[in-house]
Amino acid sequence: MSSWPPRTVIRRSSGLRTMESALVRSGLGPVAGVDEAGRGACAGPLVVAACILAARPHPALSRLDDSKKLTEKSREELFPMITRLAVSWSVVQVPAWEVDAIGVHVANIEGMRRAVAGLGETPGYVLTDGFRVPGLPVPSLPVIGGDGAAACIAAASVLAKVTRDRTMVDLEDAYPGYGFAVHKGYSTAAHMSALHELGPSDEHRYSYANVAAVRDRAGATVGGAR
Repeated sequence: MSSWPPRTVIRRSSGLRTMESALVRSGLGPVAGVDEAGRGACAGPLVVAACILAARPHPALSRLDDSKKLTEKSREELFPMITRLAVSWSVVQVPAWEVDAIGVHVANIEGMRRAVAGLGETPGYVLTDGFRVPGLPVPSLPVIGGDGAAACIAAASVLAKVTRDRTMVDLEDAYPGYGFAVHKGYSTAAHMSALHELGPSDEHRYSYANVAAVRDRAGATVGGAR
């Protein structure tokens, strides 16, 4: 006897393609993945990327994984492959001042909306890493640990991470002494030492407690700070 209604069968696909393959077979493709980099940093932009991969896996992207599990060399090697082979991709940067103005969570949501809107092809479905993103023009699903579970999210995580790391390296020249090229804006011991010595810069997030505490103790803006 057959059951009704019929159930969608999720077959195990190679690598990180199971979820995308199931959605495409159900007529919900193309599938876009969205992820961010820099949410936990106290300096620099929040970078969000969206990516649609071809339905058929490409061997050159077989190493895709959560960007945090990949070496910097692997991410740099994958970046041009993703931008060349993706059906469509988009990267947006939310500057530190906007993160301060609206809050990091709202900035993350807004960045994801902007990244999806920037895609050259409209997705049929969006997979986001970790939490729901209201206001998208198509159905979406939050995936816990998405950058290690879906290839399109993993691709987006690499795009976001590499873009942000390159931005922070560039900021090293504009704001010497903070070590942005090394710690990429995260609150390492070396970064906090420089922050106490130089005061916050324009690229620091003043809504973050550690930055606000340094500013308040200094009692004045230092190092080109806001």
